[in-house]
Amino acid sequence: MELRHLRYFLTLGKELHFAKAAEKLYITQPALTKQIQQLEEELKVKLFERTKRRVKLTVAGEYLLTEAEYMLNHLEQVVEATQRKAEGEEGEVRIGFVGSAMQNIIPNLLEKLHQKHPGIHTSLQELNNRDQLDALRHDKLDIAFVRLVTVPKELETQVVFEDSFSLVVSKTHPVSRSNFSSLTQFRKENFILFSNDYSQEYYDNIMSIFTDHGFEPKVSHRSVQANSIFRLVEKRLGVAIVPSALQSGVNLDIEFISLAHLRQRTQLMAVWHKQNRNEALGKFLELLSD
Repeated sequence: MELRHLRYFLTLGKELHFAKAAEKLYITQPALTKQIQQLEEELKVKLFERTKRRVKLTVAGEYLLTEAEYMLNHLEQVVEATQRKAEGEEGEVRIGFVGSAMQNIIPNLLEKLHQKHPGIHTSLQELNNRDQLDALRHDKLDIAFVRLVTVPKELETQVVFEDSFSLVVSKTHPVSRSNFSSLTQFRKENFILFSNDYSQEYYDNIMSIFTDHGFEPKVSHRSVQANSIFRLVEKRLGVAIVPSALQSGVNLDIEFISLAHLRQRTQLMAVWHKQNRNEALGKFLELLSD
């Protein structure tokens, strides 16, 4: 078995179409078929069910697809780390995050990292919670900053920040900080919320706020981007409820009304894989407790 066999298999496993996979790999379809056959002969298992109409992964193929993606991503990370070591650098930490983590947590951590370990580089990707967990499993990220309550058992977690919520309204809205008394004042309003694609647990937490106030909100828009929500609120297309930390640095015609008196809280967690052996990650994790 050679690395090209795994790369070809991974592409076909995702495309499930020989012609499309071959085109992506810049090889002919017969050549791809031959490579897959060689891999199946090597493993002594059938990886694909083939008919004239479709290509489908077998149970063994589904397992190998997950593992092959992890192995190839890990190999890429090892190669890059080796090159950085040769240049006298300490390595790289690949960081995923939800938008609110960029308000204070990540900038502060990066500042500490630069001061203590200037030879460690970082790469940043803003992703929703689900995509971050998937990237951790496939060794595309070293650490993720998510708003979740539970994560898969193979992952380690540490709460890095707990936040209350705030109501967001247009500055021209008749209800402001000065005359706000209860969320029930917004019973007939349209609400703009983070989509449950952002995090189902987070979405359920928000919905429990409305349950406590005895009404079900009219949700006019959903988004996974805070800035999109704020823009819609600014245009008076609805009001929103977001983590209070998101108000930092916002320069729009909107107002944040604290809901800190409510029982609901949201936690930002750092999450990483228990089996991650990246030395640079270990040094980064030390900063979480500083």
